[in-house]
Amino acid sequence: MKIFALGDIHLSFSRPVDPGRWDKVKTYKPMDVFGREWQEHYRKIYENWHNLVSSRDAVLMPGDFSWAMRLEEARYDLEFLGLLPGTIVGVAGNHDYWWQGIGRVRAALPPNMRVIQNDHQLIGDVAICGSRGWTCPGGDSFTEADLKIYRRELIRMENSLKSVGPGAGEIIVVTHFMPVNEKHEKNELIELFQHYGVSTVVYGHLHGAAVNLRLPRQAWGIKFYLASADFLNFNPALIKECG
Repeated sequence: MKIFALGDIHLSFSRPVDPGRWDKVKTYKPMDVFGREWQEHYRKIYENWHNLVSSRDAVLMPGDFSWAMRLEEARYDLEFLGLLPGTIVGVAGNHDYWWQGIGRVRAALPPNMRVIQNDHQLIGDVAICGSRGWTCPGGDSFTEADLKIYRRELIRMENSLKSVGPGAGEIIVVTHFMPVNEKHEKNELIELFQHYGVSTVVYGHLHGAAVNLRLPRQAWGIKFYLASADFLNFNPALIKECG
């Protein structure tokens, strides 16, 4: 079994997707306005995913699945994810406005998809924990309003980590925001990861020139992977091989 990561896929299908007829795909928010690399990005994701990921594997997705504003508007995006092999495990991103009530969200997911909120998911003996996260203290644009949201996300992250039982062999965290500020200053999130023995953190949110702000691959004894889809050229990145 392999564990991959790919985030920030920003889907916006306005009708069901037939992978045999890409010319018939309709989206209400074409992503190529953000750059030519985003042209038919959903096709790149579908084809690359099928080339790399098997039904035995898992893909960690750090948020921004869909531009939908309501859950019912995300149905074609979720159906598309259901066409992909492997188990998808994800957290919400800052643009996932359709993520309204964890019970309703889970009821709407395709069979191959699981999401985390104040809990965790097991992939073999690997515990996948996480929360959306937020802009971190000490950043250039951090405000008092950000502090309130950051504190809430810190609680959710610890709830997720505390939910892991003694049987887990490893803990991997999935979070949408980079878990430190742009100066890479150690904070309470990093201290949580160290306290609970987190081995790896997968995050997204950074695009374009902002990817230069990403963390190094290893810091504070933890591995960090930026998984924004455009940064990865829309290829799921291999994070871990199990067994």
